[in-house]
Amino acid sequence: MERIEYKKTELILIPKYERYMEYMLEVILLKLPRTEKYSIGTEYKLVMYETLKDIMYVDKIIKKERLYFLNRIDSNLNTQRVLLRIMYKYRWISEKQFKYVMNELIGEIGRILGGLIKYYAQNT
Repeated sequence: MERIEYKKTELILIPKYERYMEYMLEVILLKLPRTEKYSIGTEYKLVMYETLKDIMYVDKIIKKERLYFLNRIDSNLNTQRVLLRIMYKYRWISEKQFKYVMNELIGEIGRILGGLIKYYAQNT
């Protein structure tokens, strides 16, 4: 019974992360200054795509291997947080955008991910 519940939680990461990626691409990354769009913007996109691949992969692997990939996803999410703080520090994004991404989008993904990591750490 609990397995099915966590299967749904794992799958809910996919649309939430897609929504986050769409926002980042449309609202933030495409509007960065030209010089930054091709440096920090490219790096951010690479980390986002790698994270998406790991999220998709978690659903396909055996339970014992999931914790490793969940920790990779968490690490990539932390990298994205650092890059966002840099963008905000240099005023390439507004405070409103920064708070929305950090608190709403990444925050929600982080809470789900934290619950999954805790669950698999205790049950593997």
